[in-house]
Amino acid sequence: MRLDASLKKEIGRTGEHVSPIGLGTWCIMDYGRALEVFMEALNSGIDNIDTAEMYDSGRAEEFVGRVVRQVGKENVFVTTKMLPSHLVSRGQVVKAAKSSLKRLGLNTVDLFLIHWPNSSLPIEVQVRNFEAVVEEGLSRYMGVSNFGIEELEIALASTKKAEIVVDQVHYSVHYRHPVESGLGEFCTRNEITIQAYTPIERGRVKNDDLLRRIARKYSKTPIQVALNYIIAHPRVVAIVKTENKEHLIEILGSVGWELGADDTRIIMSNIIP
Repeated sequence: MRLDASLKKEIGRTGEHVSPIGLGTWCIMDYGRALEVFMEALNSGIDNIDTAEMYDSGRAEEFVGRVVRQVGKENVFVTTKMLPSHLVSRGQVVKAAKSSLKRLGLNTVDLFLIHWPNSSLPIEVQVRNFEAVVEEGLSRYMGVSNFGIEELEIALASTKKAEIVVDQVHYSVHYRHPVESGLGEFCTRNEITIQAYTPIERGRVKNDDLLRRIARKYSKTPIQVALNYIIAHPRVVAIVKTENKEHLIEILGSVGWELGADDTRIIMSNIIP
C-alpha cells in the first residue's frame, strides 16, 4: 500500500505538505529493526519523521540521520525538538541546535520545536530566543510542543521574524479534551498544524470495546479507527512509532477512508477525554 499524495496536510501556512501520518522515534528498542521499518514506511509514502535531542540522549537523532542519508533529505521532512533549558539565551539556543544538527548529519532541519515551555522564563523571552534557529539558518521553520491555548497565544504575539507553524501535543481518542475543547479550533483559525503524539496510546486503543465494534463495520482494526478519527480533523498529523512491519501495514490502513458522521459522534460522546 502507498499513501495517496493528495491526502497530505500543510505545515502551518508554509506551503509545505506532509503525509497525515508521521514516524516517531521515542523509545526505539532496536535501531536495526527500526531502520528496516522506517525505510519501508518512507517507500510507502510516509514522508515526515519526528525526533528530539532528549530521545535516548541523542541516539534517536543519530538514527534519523542514518535514515535521511539512505533516502535523501529531499524525500523526508525532519522535525526535532529542543529542551527548554536551552532557551535562556540565543547563544544557548544556537549551540543546542548545532549539536542536534551534528547528530542528524544535517546543515538545517525542516522544523525545530520547543519541547515544552520553560516554566522559569516568560514565554515571550523563550520564543524570541528560539527564533534564532530560523534566523541563523539552522531550521526552515519553528514551532512549539505541549503549549496550551494561553501559552500559544503569547508565543504567536512574541515572534518577530518567524512564525509558529506547529503545536505538537498529546491527542488521541482517549485524550481528546485539550484539543477538542478549544486548542484545535484555535490552531485551525490561526493556520497552525497540530502534530498529535501518542495517538494510539502505545497500542492500548486496540482493547477498546467501542472501537472494536466500530472497526468491524469498516473491516478495520481499532488502531486504524483511532488514527483515522485523529487525522480526519483539519490540520492534524498523527505521529506514530513502530518497529514492526505488520504494525506499519496496520498504520497505513488508517488512511484513505472516512468514518461516518454517526460513528464520529459516537466516539466523541462515549469515550472519556
